Amino acid sequence: MVEPSIVTPSLRDQLDVVIPTSRDLDFLEAWRPFLKNYHLIIVQEGDPSKTIKVPDGFDYELYNQKDVERILGPKASCISFKDSASRSFGFMVSKKKYIFTIDDDCFVAKDPSGKDIDALEEHFKNLLTPSTPIFFNTLYDPYRKGADFVRGYPFSWREGAPTAVSNGLSLTRPDGDVAATQPNQRYVDAVMTIPKGSLFSMSGTNLAFNKDLVGPAMYFGVVRDGQPAGLYDELWVGLCVKVICDHLGLGVKTGLPYVWHSKASNSLADVEKGSKSVSWEKEVIPFFQEVVFPKEASTVQQCYLELSKQVKEKLSATDPYFAKLSDSMVKWIGAWGELNAS
Repeated sequence: MVEPSIVTPSLRDQLDVVIPTSRDLDFLEAWRPFLKNYHLIIVQEGDPSKTIKVPDGFDYELYNQKDVERILGPKASCISFKDSASRSFGFMVSKKKYIFTIDDDCFVAKDPSGKDIDALEEHFKNLLTPSTPIFFNTLYDPYRKGADFVRGYPFSWREGAPTAVSNGLSLTRPDGDVAATQPNQRYVDAVMTIPKGSLFSMSGTNLAFNKDLVGPAMYFGVVRDGQPAGLYDELWVGLCVKVICDHLGLGVKTGLPYVWHSKASNSLADVEKGSKSVSWEKEVIPFFQEVVFPKEASTVQQCYLELSKQVKEKLSATDPYFAKLSDSMVKWIGAWGELNAS
């Protein structure tokens, strides 16, 4: 078990917080006790001439569309400028090992005792302890304090696999279903590894990952900006990341920590935006279930380029969008390589 003391100043130096936004970041005041010592990378959506106000006292850098075009040149077209998928650029320019990304309508949640939840500390615990993707531990995460391996768990697998992704959850709104009408207020004190071979709905609302392990696969695609894939960005990247993690022997955890999601966007509008992508499920899900990478694909970049090729070959007939997405995936990897050459 990793104790809270693992969150040291040296560890803070290894993490950036990436926030996509189109409005003033007053919400950061609620996060000040937890984020004041971290570096923020803010990616501005929409009109680059608009001034985004950031509360005093935060260490940050802010990028808008003009900055992205200046830095990436012709490859800038792979970055969305009118939606939260713009966060991908923040991942690309970060020089830290770990990244925590959060939406600007999320606030600090409380646990059942009324204590504020330190989301970063919980994400660190997930990322710095192994995952168990091959053999499901029915006692959930065996590396948490007070937990253990279930009887019969193979001893040779108890060292686990490196954890690449920590998928946090949200209170007030169930993750993934834009049509949900009932708020989620159920706090479950659990973390689990998503088994190898199982897909999942990832949320960019409250997410942390190890950039060194899986960064090049954290591309949220091109959506909403003249494209039909509204709200599909975080679901798409989660599917891509999971099949790559499965191939490379990396782990994905989900559960704690929670944030309080106030949901700034209009739910009915979200249903309309997501309607097109819902119709793709009968082709897209089987596609990811059947993805096979060649043995020589031993890096995330190699896997991602192979995945982009298969997307064009097998999904373009579903919708022309996927051919464009495939091209953007290739541009993304090219741009990633240029900015992360080391």
